[in-house]
Amino acid sequence: MAHADPDFSPDHPAAAVPDAASAASSPGAQDADWARRRRDAAAERARMLQARQAAEHQRAARIVALFIAVAEAEGLEATPLRVRGYGGGSARTPLTGWYLRQDQSVAIDTTGRFYILTRPLSVRDRLLGVTPADEPVPMTIGEGGRDGDIVPLRTALDRLLPGWEERSPEPLA
Repeated sequence: MAHADPDFSPDHPAAAVPDAASAASSPGAQDADWARRRRDAAAERARMLQARQAAEHQRAARIVALFIAVAEAEGLEATPLRVRGYGGGSARTPLTGWYLRQDQSVAIDTTGRFYILTRPLSVRDRLLGVTPADEPVPMTIGEGGRDGDIVPLRTALDRLLPGWEERSPEPLA
């Protein structure tokens, strides 16, 4: 393509600028830049969410540890924990602790680990028992569940040992 400017030379430094500008403003380059910015923003949001969740789980674990200190000092008896099957029946576990919901679907053990105690059970599980995997302690029990029964962790612990927060060795907040 010929330029109308007689002073224009392909060797002139300004000659590269229009080509670079047109390449940067081309739809393909703009789309790639937009996609990169979107990926970066999504990664940052995921990182922030993960950090917020980790802080929440750490706070909840601290609350459970303080509860256990009060429960042990006051002699709140731990019970053997069982896993309930989706289709009925149950299986024993090697765990002892306290159920956090009336339906016995979640519990904490005596060391402060949190368990969801519902799962599919085989005949073998029912006969020999199971060892459930622990999960991070949530600040709200049942959040995201289908039954709509959402209970704050502190409320669930207070049901087990009313007024325990006032007797905690440290403040919760």
